[in-house]
Amino acid sequence: MSQDTIESILHEKRLFPPTAEFSQKAQVKSLEEYRALYDKAAADPQAFWAELATQELDWFQKWDTVLDWQPPVAKWFVNGKINISYNCLDRHLTTWRKNKAALIWEGEPGDSRTLTYAQLHREVCQMANVIKELGVQKGDRVGIYMPMIPEAAIAMLACARIGAVHSVVFGGFSAEALGDRLKDGEAKLVITADGGFRKDTAVGLKAQVDKALANNAVPSVTNVLVVQRTKQQIEMEPGRDIWWHELQKNASANCPAEPMDSEDMLFVLYTSGSTGKPKGVVHTIGGYNLYTHMTTKWIFDLQDTDVYWCTADVGWITGHSYILYGPLSNGATTLMYEGAPRASNPGCFWDVIEKYGVTVFYTAPTAIRTFMKMGEDLPKARDLSSLRLLGTVGEPINPEAWMWYQRVIGNSNCPIVDTWWQTETGGIMIAALPGAIPTKPGSATLPFPGIVADVVDRDGESVTNQSGGYLVVKHPWPGMMRTLYNDADRFRRTYWEYLHPKNGQFVYFAGDG
Repeated sequence: MSQDTIESILHEKRLFPPTAEFSQKAQVKSLEEYRALYDKAAADPQAFWAELATQELDWFQKWDTVLDWQPPVAKWFVNGKINISYNCLDRHLTTWRKNKAALIWEGEPGDSRTLTYAQLHREVCQMANVIKELGVQKGDRVGIYMPMIPEAAIAMLACARIGAVHSVVFGGFSAEALGDRLKDGEAKLVITADGGFRKDTAVGLKAQVDKALANNAVPSVTNVLVVQRTKQQIEMEPGRDIWWHELQKNASANCPAEPMDSEDMLFVLYTSGSTGKPKGVVHTIGGYNLYTHMTTKWIFDLQDTDVYWCTADVGWITGHSYILYGPLSNGATTLMYEGAPRASNPGCFWDVIEKYGVTVFYTAPTAIRTFMKMGEDLPKARDLSSLRLLGTVGEPINPEAWMWYQRVIGNSNCPIVDTWWQTETGGIMIAALPGAIPTKPGSATLPFPGIVADVVDRDGESVTNQSGGYLVVKHPWPGMMRTLYNDADRFRRTYWEYLHPKNGQFVYFAGDG
């Protein structure tokens, strides 16, 4: 972030309160209601999260202890039994949502699919049975290296259903980066596709998997399951590589969700280390399910009529939490798009919003700045009137881009939730609840209820207003990372021992100013 941007954010005075009409229908309706929730969580964090876990999620067995905190190791909902795939799918099948659109998918060449909750459940069960047939058991790691197609989401939910641990690698990463992650995670199975479409080109993925696995570089991998997407010519190694569509034909659609311990691993997601090898961030099931559920519900103010679109890739934490698990746990309609703005169709995002009547749109400041350079004609040529809420993620947004986004895309009528969080935090930590908190260009505003954030100096002392410092979180929260895969020492050093508060308390160091 440039010094000019920092200065403009620090001196920003414009505030945009929610309209009375928006607040009236919102999940959290006023600043007073937000403050009451925040104070309730601060007064008794365990009671606050336990009440939400009881109200919002389905458990096979209730927990014994809400939080076991042995710094820096947290365990939430100890001995509770749960399955996130069940919470995202099965529980909606006994309600009117059974035939509601769960996943809308738009492919880059213009092909599309809509899967209802019942249809998505069926395909997830089939893939779960296929994975089991390939010898994957509870606790085994599965590498997923996919384009933005429905099968990527289906594969993640299928792993979660049987208790396998998924490790999604962004489809744009090299064979070397893929191989490093598969090897570190000791993956047993890789799920991939022949290729995917990116900027009007069919990009090969299976060929990258072959390179990553060449010369037995990842000896733990026994099979590669391949989805047919681009129909390009690929090599299939006999005995190792299998086509998904050939196994799906005979796969049963009956696969009960496995009761999992709340603290069982859900996924490992690698984030680039500033030094050394990538860090395998570990998230577990119960706390992550609750935290993504609540942040999606309150920050994106989810309503049953929403068509919600997060433009991230499933290879990033944003795709995990806010394309897949958070929206589906809430019974929402979530949209996935394979494409990106490109020379042949620079206005493709606005086409998708118009085509599906998107109501909530969550994208990155980099994309917004690119749209600004393209000018206002492209969005103005489309009907974006369905939009009611906008969001930004991934980096700070400069006030100029914020104002353009609000005026041109939101027609000066949509609150903007600017969200701060990380792979490690599991979900959004600081953001406006849009019916309650006035928004401000360049500011993520206030912490989510239950998040005790502060800005401190190197000794852990709170700094004064208008002073810079380190962003820290002073109390555990359910969605927090549990450790780094096979590297507990690095976890402790990187996130918990960088600062040295004089009181000796452990605080989570975000690595952000």
